[in-house]
Formats: sequence, C-alpha cells, structure tokens
Amino acid sequence: MSERIIPVETGNPVEIFGVNDKNLNLIRKIFPKLKLIARDNQLKVMGEENEIEYFESRFRLIYLHLERFGRLTETDILQLCDENEQVVYDAKTEGEDFILHGRNGIPVKARTPNQRKMVNSCTKNSLVFAIGPAGTGKTYTAVALAVRALKNREVKKIILTRPAVEAGENLGFLPGDLRDKLDPYLQPLYDALRDMMPSQKLLASFDDNTIEIAPLAFMRGRTLDNAFVILDEAQNATIPQMKMFLTRMGKTAKFIVTGDLTQVDLPRNQPTGLLHAAAILKGIDGIDFIYLDEKDVVRHHLVTEIINAYGRNDNMNARENGEKK
Repeated sequence: MSERIIPVETGNPVEIFGVNDKNLNLIRKIFPKLKLIARDNQLKVMGEENEIEYFESRFRLIYLHLERFGRLTETDILQLCDENEQVVYDAKTEGEDFILHGRNGIPVKARTPNQRKMVNSCTKNSLVFAIGPAGTGKTYTAVALAVRALKNREVKKIILTRPAVEAGENLGFLPGDLRDKLDPYLQPLYDALRDMMPSQKLLASFDDNTIEIAPLAFMRGRTLDNAFVILDEAQNATIPQMKMFLTRMGKTAKFIVTGDLTQVDLPRNQPTGLLHAAAILKGIDGIDFIYLDEKDVVRHHLVTEIINAYGRNDNMNARENGEKK
C-alpha cells in the first residue's frame, strides 16, 4: 500500500472539502478503494499506487475547477471524476494571450501587443522593465504573471514593493500601524491581487507571508530568492534606491520593474533611478526593456486622448524653453 500527501492550496479548505466534509464524502464514495484523510490544508491518500495516481489527476481537476469558477457543486465533482469525461484545463487552450484564471473563473489575458511582449519577455529573462504611461496595464500584467508563477510553483512567494512617495500631495500624519500607513501607497497592487485570487486565499497568503507587500526602503539588506518580485512606480525610485533594489536579486528570483517616466514625483533636483537604469543596463543579457505607449491603454478611451494632450503640451513647452535659451 502506498501513501501520498496532496497539498490543498486554498485559503479555506471548506471550499473544496465542503461543509461538514460533504464534498470529501462524495469523493470517498467515488474512490472506494482509497482511504482519504483531510487535515487542515492537506489530503492524505492511501491505497494502490495506480489508484492514487488516477485520483490525484482527478483531484487536480476538481481544484482547478474551483479556482477557475469560484464554486464547486456535487454535479461538478461527479463530472470531473467520471473517467469517460475528458476535461482539460490547459493555458494553451485559452490562446497565446492567456495568463491565468482570476476570480470567478474570469480569464486574465494580455490585451495589447506590448503586453504580450511583456509576458513573453518574462519567460525568457530574469529582469524585465515595463515602462509606459498610465492605463497601459503594466502593474496588472506584472501581478498576473507573479500570481501565475506562484500557482505553478515556480516561486515560493510574491514580493510587491513601491517607493513611498506622495503624488504631489502631503498626506501628513496617517493613523494606524505600519500596514495602515502604507496601504494608501500600495492600493493599486491590492486591487490587482483581488482580481486574481479568491478573498480567503488572498488573506491567507498575506497572513503566512506568501505574498508580501512592503515599501522599497524595507528591501535594503535582503536577498530575494525563489520569489517573484515587482517594483511598481519605479519612476519614483532614486538612483541609489534602484541600485539597492536590483542588487537584491537571488539566483532563482524573477524581477519586474514597472514605471511611468511622465509621472515622476521626486523633487526637481532628484533624478529618477528608472531612467538611469534604462540608460546603463540596456544590452545586458537576461535584462529586457518593454516600452508601452498610448496604443496599449486599456482604461477609458479618453485616457488615450489625455495622454496625447499632455504629450503635445510637454513637447510645446520643451520647444519654447529651447528657444528661450
């Protein structure tokens, strides 16, 4: 007799085992030759090796169905465990733009050519810079890639970081603990994560530190290994901060740096580390730069017009300043 432990990667085991083990008891009836014992987020399976192999393949389909659609019924379990049913959950069937299934089974995809470049570049390079204006999906795509890597067990954790720089406003004293003080700066990252993961699983990932969100200053002195690390709003990182962050990379880490060079909130005499990095790191093997533009905007169509209008204004001001000199 063989024995195997199958991890159940969900924030709440009740989602898959059912209230009072209702789903698990149904699965036990479908696989009477196996002994199934559920303990916390693990399922212990005992029986013949070939039976266990088949069970594990079907149990994975059950888990993927729950992950994709956010629900699991008795009919779903019976269908997924039917050996005559050919059920396949494969990213390839979703098209080359597919990244992962988000909450309630909604597919998250690369929606523009440069977002596709970003996805493809991430599979080939350890460090990717995604630079472009607001609304081009830089952060969203990066978070989707990080969650996919975590789900596929390519990494053990996700680390999301941003410089704690206020966007032209002085927020003054913020009440609460450290996390309360940081939340206003990190809200876009939370928003993206909520689209990718069920609420219970997301909260559990925060609690066990599988997903860590921290300000850039907290990266100093660390070695970030076996992790998918995203530096967001990197245009607000200084040159020393950028160097500090990039040199945290461990041997098995994946880094994505996102930023918008048109929205630098640093003091006027403080150069941005993002522009500096783009200048000195270009051409290094394993590092890639993806530049997104107004054609990649996936927000309201007016965002494209707004970006173009500000661009024309900046060009006009640059010409006027040049003429005055």
